[in-house]
Amino acid sequence: MDYYEILGVSRNATKIEIKKAYRKLAMKYHPDKNPGDKEAEEKFKLINEAYQVLSDDEKRAIYDKYGKEGLEGRGYKSDFNFDDIFDMFNDFFGDRYQESYHMPYDIDIGYKLTLEFEEAAFGTSKEIEIEYYGLCPKCKGTGAEKTRTCPSCQGRGSIVVGNGFIRMTQTCPQCEGRGFIAEKICSECNGKGYITKKEKVKIDIPAGVDTGMRMRIPGHGNEYPQGRGDLYILFHVKPSKIFQRKGNNLLVDVPVFFTSAILGDKIKIPTLNGEKEIEIKSNTKDKTKIVFRGEGLPDPNTGLKGDLIAIINIVYPKKLNEEQKELLEKLHESFTGEIKEHKSLLEEAIEKVKGWFKK
Repeated sequence: MDYYEILGVSRNATKIEIKKAYRKLAMKYHPDKNPGDKEAEEKFKLINEAYQVLSDDEKRAIYDKYGKEGLEGRGYKSDFNFDDIFDMFNDFFGDRYQESYHMPYDIDIGYKLTLEFEEAAFGTSKEIEIEYYGLCPKCKGTGAEKTRTCPSCQGRGSIVVGNGFIRMTQTCPQCEGRGFIAEKICSECNGKGYITKKEKVKIDIPAGVDTGMRMRIPGHGNEYPQGRGDLYILFHVKPSKIFQRKGNNLLVDVPVFFTSAILGDKIKIPTLNGEKEIEIKSNTKDKTKIVFRGEGLPDPNTGLKGDLIAIINIVYPKKLNEEQKELLEKLHESFTGEIKEHKSLLEEAIEKVKGWFKK
C-alpha cells in the first residue's frame, strides 16, 4: 500500500496538490454519498490515513525514507476516527487557513535552477537567493490596522449550510473566510497583508538529477499565519559535449578509423571515472554497442547506477594522396572474387524488382 498511489499523486507533489487530490477523493468516497457501501467506507479510511501522513512534513519525510514501517517504529499511528467524519470535513472545508490559507498567493514557491552536466552527474551544493512573501509585521497578515468581527460567521470564517445529516461547511462570503472585516487599511502593506523578503538557501543536490526533476525544501516557501510553505527546486541540466544521456544511461560516441575496425585495435574512451581502455575486435561493424554495466549515472533516489554504452562510429579518410590511392586500388583488386559475388547478388535483386513491374 503506497500513500501516493492511494491519493493518485506523484512523490514530488506539493501540499496544495495533495490537498486537492484528497478533497476530490474524499468527496467521492464520503459515506453520505455511498450509504451502506463497505468498500467505499474502507477506501475513505485509507484516503484519510494517506492524507494525515503526506500533509505532515515530519511524517512525510519519514515515510519517504522508511515507508509505513518507519512511521510505526517511531510511534506514529493513524488516529482517524470514523465517528469524527463530520468534524474532519468541517475542519478541512471550513478552517479559514486550510484551503490555501486564504492568502493572496500560493504558500509554496518554485525556483528554476540550471546545472552543468558534471554538477548533475556528481552532485553538488548550491546557495541560491530567493524572494518570498512574508506576513506584514504591522498587521500580521490581516491587511488592516483596525478590524471588527464578521457579523455573518461571528469570527469563525465559515458558515454551515444544509439541514439534517447532510451538512456542508463553506467559506463565509462576507469576510471571505478571514473571520473579520477591515475597518482601516494597514499603512505598512497598503492592505495587502504581506511584504516581499529575500533569503539565501543552501541546498545539497544529489548526484543524478535530470532536467524536469523537482526537489522539495520544506519551510522555505511563502509565509502564512501558521508557518511557511515549501520551496520547490526545478532542475534544468545543460547537455554534455561528451555524453548523451538516456535516463540513467550514458551514451558515448567512439570514432574508430576504418583500418582499426578491420584489423582490430585498443583505444581509450572517456567515462565518468576517467579514461578506460577497450578492445576493438577485428571486423567490428559500424554502430556496434559495447555496454559497461553500472558505469552510468546514479538514480538520485535509490543510488542505483545506469550503464555506459560506447557506440562505435567508423570513420574514413577525408582525403587520399596518390600513394594511398594506389595502395587501396591494389587492395580493391585483391578482393575481386568477393566484389563480383556481391555485385551478382545486387544484379539478381534488380532483376526481381523489374519482374514486379512487368506483372
